[in-house]
Amino acid sequence: MKRIFLIVYIFSQSLWAQQVRFEASTDRTTYALNENIELAFTMNVDADNFELPVLNDFRVQGPFISIAKYDINGRVAFQKRYKYYLIPKRKGVFVIKESQIEFNGKIYKSNILKIKIVDEIKQQNNPFQNGGTIRVDDNLFLVADISKINPYVNEPITVVYKLYFSYNIGIMNWQELSKPKYKDFWSQNIDVNQIPGEELFKGEKFRYLIIKKVVLYPQKAGNLQIEPISLDIDVEVPTGREDRYGNYEVRNQTKRVSAGSKVITVKSLPEAGKPASFTGAVGKFNFSVLPSKTTLKNGESLDLDIKVAGVGNLKLFNLPKPVVPSELEMYDPEHSENVSTPLSGMTGSISDRYTIIPQSKGNFPIKGLEFSYFDLSTGSYKTIASPNIMLNVLDGPGVVSSNVNSVDITSKTVATPSKTFAFIKQKTELESIESDDFLGSKLFYGLLFLPFLLIPILIIFKKRKDSQDADIIGNKTKRANALAKKYLSEAKKQINNKEPFYIALEKAMHNFLKAKLNIETSEMSKDKITEILLSRNANFETVKEFITLTESCELARYAPSTSTIIHQDYDKAVEIISSLEKQIK
Repeated sequence: MKRIFLIVYIFSQSLWAQQVRFEASTDRTTYALNENIELAFTMNVDADNFELPVLNDFRVQGPFISIAKYDINGRVAFQKRYKYYLIPKRKGVFVIKESQIEFNGKIYKSNILKIKIVDEIKQQNNPFQNGGTIRVDDNLFLVADISKINPYVNEPITVVYKLYFSYNIGIMNWQELSKPKYKDFWSQNIDVNQIPGEELFKGEKFRYLIIKKVVLYPQKAGNLQIEPISLDIDVEVPTGREDRYGNYEVRNQTKRVSAGSKVITVKSLPEAGKPASFTGAVGKFNFSVLPSKTTLKNGESLDLDIKVAGVGNLKLFNLPKPVVPSELEMYDPEHSENVSTPLSGMTGSISDRYTIIPQSKGNFPIKGLEFSYFDLSTGSYKTIASPNIMLNVLDGPGVVSSNVNSVDITSKTVATPSKTFAFIKQKTELESIESDDFLGSKLFYGLLFLPFLLIPILIIFKKRKDSQDADIIGNKTKRANALAKKYLSEAKKQINNKEPFYIALEKAMHNFLKAKLNIETSEMSKDKITEILLSRNANFETVKEFITLTESCELARYAPSTSTIIHQDYDKAVEIISSLEKQIK
């Protein structure tokens, strides 16, 4: 039996080891001397202690860290990637040695790569060769991509603002200076996920961020202007000087970029073949007119739903209005919209619901309606007609003349008044005009004895408050806890501003210790913190992570950093504080 358990244990451990993947990769094996090399280390677990191999033959930019989770057929997959950009120093064949990570107490190593560096090519230039410098104007561009520059009136177009930046510079932050008003357009902003991408731009590989997406519907024909958009960009630019590790030093610079204004030539909808029922709908639609019932009694009501569904300018036209006989009383419609606006344009449905109440007995027709729209796919008008609707009112007074107040003395017949609203109030509820005296009532005695009932409660409350005030250490702990939450909240607000973020994060960590360990800031040495946390049953790895993160806050305020690293540091702080909260006794 023991042998069976041993075999199962060894098999499970080997199966778990097989599940951990740690790979090094480049997009190819041969590069020119003046090309950038993208080196990626990818793992499928959240491992620790990643070590970059020695790369003395290259200048290194990075790391750029990304973490992603995927749902593949109901199974959650995890991916963590460290990406570096390498600039070769000389020609030859070079070996990138194995890197290593630590996961669940075990060491895992990556594969070995061989890269061949050949002569320079003219497609790319190393900006630091021959004493060159990097010009931000040559490495940073804001572009407005417009889906169509010659649309029809009410045909959707999309504008995507992209910020392109080369691998020679880094983007720290950006601020929009002016918001375009899109005069003569109906506009809808689309949420964007600002994750950097890569694509060819001006014949070279650039990184890019999508700053803004807008869907526009031109409202008139002619030359319409799309106003420019301007940004202030905080840029990190290498200086050309190297530190002792062979990496470029960087300087911060603010650069203003603009996409410039654009002119769209909008075509009028054709007049030839335009139906009389056309009210401006452009796209592809379905049309329906549905009554809730066609047989009813006098005084009952029915709902008439007029609905248009499809893809097009759903919010920019009116639905046709029904015409009913005078014997039917029709109220103003209840308008509803179920419309979403993705990048391709509006899609969904709109409807008008009319409430109709018959005034007399009989059969009453509601004439069919027509809905017309301009079909962009065929460049022609389409008309959809609904069938006539016949309402059958079973009872009630007969059809009367239009002058319901007149009396025919000769025939001695009086017009029957309408009973449309007779169903609203058919029962009478009477209330006595006499009221009970307040003196001697339950309310009177309740208010009389209420102060006497409150006296014991006030005494208990006073004793509890005095006890809390006497607890000096407990009150101090509460204040420190509140400060920790305050500074962690401040760090989250400053997550896009590096230096204020790390200042607030460091303060939050210190105030957490003051709350939990009852120590002052002057006592917060590395050894003292470690000793106290371990004596309070804190996990050694968690303590180590806490010390490391606290020490790195000061350095991170002045070292180059990316938005991804800042988010990871914040998440790490939340995780560490949560773990210590559970572990400390």
